Amino acid sequence: MKYLNPINLFVNASGASLQLWMRKFSDNSIPSVNSSVPAFEAAKLIENLNSGAILVLENQIPVGIVTNKDLAIKIIAHSYPMDTPIRRIMSTPLISISPETELSTAAQLMISNKIRKLPIIRDNNVVGIVTASEISLDNPDSS
Repeated sequence: MKYLNPINLFVNASGASLQLWMRKFSDNSIPSVNSSVPAFEAAKLIENLNSGAILVLENQIPVGIVTNKDLAIKIIAHSYPMDTPIRRIMSTPLISISPETELSTAAQLMISNKIRKLPIIRDNNVVGIVTASEISLDNPDSS
């Protein structure tokens, strides 16, 4: 298990770059595991950290993400054994953004792909993660 350096974001702006917000947030950690880790270990990590998701790495490069929903649906609905390698359960390809991505683009990417977590990657390294609950969009059509 490896911990990556995250940038947790709360943003209430449109058209701004994620890069503008990255310096403001604490140095916590983004949990990650190797793709060969068994599903039950990934599930324990998600539970222990109350994180909702972990990144999956191969040769230290992010290749996927596993959420608590992935575990529940794929292990239970497909009757996979608990020692199934996480690479069979992870969501892939990994949908990610760069720190230069505009917030509105990140939000639209989440909506169009029906995802709630979006890793921020620079040079094959995770430098942060933004979640749907951390992005607040001003949408005039919602009123």
